[in-house]
Amino acid sequence: MPHTAPHPIAPQSASDHELALRAAHGDAAAFERIMRRHNQLLFRTARSILKSDDDAEDALQDAYLGAWRAIGSFRDHAQLATWLSRIVINESLGRLRRRSAQVIPLDTAIGADDSDAPWMADDPGDRPEGLAMRDEIRRLMEARIDRLPDSYRTVFMLRAVQELSVTETAAMLQLAEATVRTRFFRARSLLREGLSRDLDVALGDAFSFDGARCDRIVAHVLAEVAATAHPPVIDPNLPGD
Repeated sequence: MPHTAPHPIAPQSASDHELALRAAHGDAAAFERIMRRHNQLLFRTARSILKSDDDAEDALQDAYLGAWRAIGSFRDHAQLATWLSRIVINESLGRLRRRSAQVIPLDTAIGADDSDAPWMADDPGDRPEGLAMRDEIRRLMEARIDRLPDSYRTVFMLRAVQELSVTETAAMLQLAEATVRTRFFRARSLLREGLSRDLDVALGDAFSFDGARCDRIVAHVLAEVAATAHPPVIDPNLPGD
């Protein structure tokens, strides 16, 4: 049974292993620290499987409750993030199975040939989300083209957007064809670099995990922990406080 005496607050620098040990002895505050430390990673893991913010949030909450009950079985030779991730993945896949969805094991899916996948076969432009994505990409491209240096931007517009030949572009701008080729190459390089940075920022914000969601998940799990009649499974070989 967990200790009934209050536990000293774990320092912010406490390792995952220390927090897991405290949680195994009934320290809900330590478990809260674990959740807040790993919430974003685990939410995005669930989200990648379930493809729904709400379903991912529900799965994560149930996974945390399972982790709370089994935290005494966690061993120091493993990474806590890995241990938690497997619980979240199993919970998420279990939800797919209960929905009678076709489940492809993650290790198989990662190595699979996606050439015949439905999302590759369908034309994204035929779907509403595809149209919205194209509009967003177009706005992003236009903004980046506008930021090219003047000499490069005009060459790029004529060659890439208007699809003029090198000869036509050179004649229109009264430039040597070699200059047109050089500026077009440089414009594409600058555009690619800028779009890559934009994509990195966008990916960082993808499937956003804001403070409100974090607080909501933690509060729900802690309420269930406080109300549960089943304390964490305590390994008798674990040392006490």
